[in-house]
Amino acid sequence: MTPKQALAFVKNHGVVLASAKGPVPRMTEIIAGDAITGSWWAHPKSRQIYSTLRSLEQSPDVLVCRLVAGKVSFVHRRLWPALVRAADNFPAAHLARLHDEHTAAGHHVSRSVAFPKWVEKKTVAQAQTLSQQQALAALGTWAAR
Repeated sequence: MTPKQALAFVKNHGVVLASAKGPVPRMTEIIAGDAITGSWWAHPKSRQIYSTLRSLEQSPDVLVCRLVAGKVSFVHRRLWPALVRAADNFPAAHLARLHDEHTAAGHHVSRSVAFPKWVEKKTVAQAQTLSQQQALAALGTWAAR
């Protein structure tokens, strides 16, 4: 799977988990092409999985947060208005934008931008046109639970 195909998959599904099991597809298994038992780092396609996950994290069309059950989730831009409208249904910490940085010293640091600081004004305006029910339905059946 190429990064372009991975982005198309996220766009099509709207919400995808990075690697955890849950009510939405797992990107690691989609990239691998089969079920993964144990850590995906031990999978023969681990390098491809890693590079594809990184490409999704760097895409301006993908929000990386902990939306689904507190697990790392990819949310496509097309659902951001629904997510903003339905925000009261999720813990605020699950809506923070996550991103990784590498410092000049070579250290890996995880950072987050609290919700709603990452939300664009255009997205807020679009969210205001949706009802709570429409927003939850757009996110998927897992969100309405």
